[in-house]
Amino acid sequence: MKNEQARFNMIEQQIRPWNVLDKGVLELLTVVKREKFLPEQQKSLAFMDTELPLADGSLSLTPKIEAHIVQDVAIKKHESALVVGAGTGYLAALLAFHARHITCVENSPAVFSAAQQTLHREGVANVSIVQGDASKGWPDGAPYDVIVMSGSLQILPEELKQQLKPGGRLFVILGCAPVMTAFLITKLSESAFDTKPLFDTSVSAVANADAVSTFTF
Repeated sequence: MKNEQARFNMIEQQIRPWNVLDKGVLELLTVVKREKFLPEQQKSLAFMDTELPLADGSLSLTPKIEAHIVQDVAIKKHESALVVGAGTGYLAALLAFHARHITCVENSPAVFSAAQQTLHREGVANVSIVQGDASKGWPDGAPYDVIVMSGSLQILPEELKQQLKPGGRLFVILGCAPVMTAFLITKLSESAFDTKPLFDTSVSAVANADAVSTFTF
């Protein structure tokens, strides 16, 4: 009961006020238990509005950003997605609940191993997690209906947009700390895209992502 009260408080005090209002997403947060994707020493922190350290020392996304992503990309049962950055495995599990298949690519061996074990233990069968560098996408399995970059980028690689199907959606956080903006980019045709700003935030960068040069000449 203690966890359920904390989960209710997380949804009502953190997530819903952050304009995550989709009833299906809010219900999903009660079905896929966030604490089950965290190591024992972090389970008591599962419902806090804070980034938690992953196995390699990088930081996870907060619950409200994870929920916002699920709402924004609005994945459907017949669709497949690419998730770049495994985190705890929780975001992939949330998306997998309403998807046909999720390909999750993680660069860090420690984070990959932990997320793989957790997803297997929780019985999330329609997520394939692989180790590798997907900072510019993952051609194996492309094109995708949805691509989620779970870390930030300074530069948006053109390859990501090209790995979307027509009608596909890309969630990406662009910019430099301390101010970054989350965008939903929808592929309207082979050459036309709609770019919608969603919210401002600041999160860890995608591993191996290209950076904007700070040198001046």
